[in-house]
Amino acid sequence: MATERTLSIIKPDATRRNLTGKINAMLEEGGLRFVAQKRIKLDRERAERFYAVHKERPFFNDLCAFMTSGPVVVQVLEGDNAVARNREIMGATNPADANEGTIRKSFAESIEANSAHGSDSLENAAIEIACFFSDDEIVG
Repeated sequence: MATERTLSIIKPDATRRNLTGKINAMLEEGGLRFVAQKRIKLDRERAERFYAVHKERPFFNDLCAFMTSGPVVVQVLEGDNAVARNREIMGATNPADANEGTIRKSFAESIEANSAHGSDSLENAAIEIACFFSDDEIVG
């Protein structure tokens, strides 16, 4: 198996409900380890840059408003097949479709307020990690 790094974001709905520790425990129990982590408040400009791939989608403005509505926890996860493993632990975007025991099935309030974001590919993981962390902040 390939050791990879991926970005994880604990979204405002989860930080508001003090679920950071529970979500992180699920990620660790799933075989991922934290090599960088910080709690931040996204501003609109940074949220728009991060979600630029969705700029033409009808949900873009609501997504940016939601992601700037409260603190988030951005973190770099490392492990065997980390991108796929993180996505498996998170569950389907729509919590109604997520498997039992996943983050989104356990904690999501809606499709938008689904408690967690995870990179969808190694290429995007590298881009997304660079949005929030410098090389010297990642300690593995």
